[in-house]
Amino acid sequence: MAENTPHVQAKFVTKQNQYAIPDTPYSVPSTVEITDLVSLINTILQESDAGQGGVEFDFLIEGEFLRTSLDKHLENKGISPETVVEIEYVERHPAPKPEDSLLHDDWVSCVHGHIEHILTGSYDNTIRLWTTDGEAVMTIPGHSAPVKTVAWISHEKNEVRFISGSHDQTVLIWQWNTDSNEVDCMYSCRGHAGSVDSVAVDSTGTKFCSGSWDKMLKLWVTEITPDKKEPEDEGEKPQKRKKTSGQKVQTRVPLLTLSGHSEGISAVQWTDLSEVCTASWDHTIKLWDMEQATEKKTLQGSKVFFDISYSPLNHTLVSASADRFVRLWDPRSKDGAVVKCTYISHTAWVSSVEWSPTNSNQFVSGSHDKVMKLWDTRSPKAPLYDMAGHEDKILAVDWSIPQLLLSGGADNHLKLFRYEDLQSRDR
Repeated sequence: MAENTPHVQAKFVTKQNQYAIPDTPYSVPSTVEITDLVSLINTILQESDAGQGGVEFDFLIEGEFLRTSLDKHLENKGISPETVVEIEYVERHPAPKPEDSLLHDDWVSCVHGHIEHILTGSYDNTIRLWTTDGEAVMTIPGHSAPVKTVAWISHEKNEVRFISGSHDQTVLIWQWNTDSNEVDCMYSCRGHAGSVDSVAVDSTGTKFCSGSWDKMLKLWVTEITPDKKEPEDEGEKPQKRKKTSGQKVQTRVPLLTLSGHSEGISAVQWTDLSEVCTASWDHTIKLWDMEQATEKKTLQGSKVFFDISYSPLNHTLVSASADRFVRLWDPRSKDGAVVKCTYISHTAWVSSVEWSPTNSNQFVSGSHDKVMKLWDTRSPKAPLYDMAGHEDKILAVDWSIPQLLLSGGADNHLKLFRYEDLQSRDR
């Protein structure tokens, strides 16, 4: 570099102690880029007692990743190059690795993972159970139309419960005996007059809500109560409930029905034990008080919302929309804009979004452009990684299992990507 290049005093800090260097300021050319800073940190590490070297890093200045030369970044952020600039460095996340592709008979419209198992719903009217190793456990009939949403309720010893919502206007509550590998339909939840496109179970596992094309939000209980007409011998019940055809299945009605949307509800999420958030084709996101049975707040968008995801780690929402954008919302914002950031990279409708369960900065999005993208809120101008592989539009993404990114598409495939979150690991 030319000798007359201006220099900046930079102090390098890290929360990853194994890569810590002395916190004395270093004089660096103002035009340095990421690769130059990576080389500098590795050189210092190699010369120190740590003996580290050859590590890929990312650099943060005032909470945003450096993606240009240092001088351009400082100019864009309004930071004076005359001051000592604090630069945080973190080990760069490796790219998610394609691990498996699980074939279905029709479109994969919904997916939900839990530790070692994955639930998927398909346009062939069935639910499928898989292991995270890609093994097909079983295919479950029961709905009479495409399955649009699935969610786990609970995992207790050998009894697992989950729900499924369908274009057939019902939500079914299922019980899976993992010892005998039998699944029984325990209840058919009836009350919606349109396709049930989204369900969400609260954190206690005792209630769930459902959103429908009929514009209604409904609240239900998940409890399975003994059938008074059958013997009280618990051991006999699974044997008597082998059929999943919907015959002899008890009907359940909602505890509560809330209206307020003027078009179909596309997504529901619990934000705490008493608050539910809904997204709709009417271009709005609404917050509801489920204890008071009232609408609390409306967030106005400009296009159809297809999905939302709430993070209990940072108390914000991300939304997927028909304008190709992903937006970050602070629903509790009292002053200023509720939209905190807009992420622009997809080239078609964004169909699905999901926060990381362990990292408050990261989320994924899936789109009709056939790509799933991994985002970090500290890199607002570009995604960290693109995950390609689908041959048709992505309909659903899931990040319930920290190390697995899942996407289901209209190519009849569920894609699994393995991901190691280095920064969550080091915390």
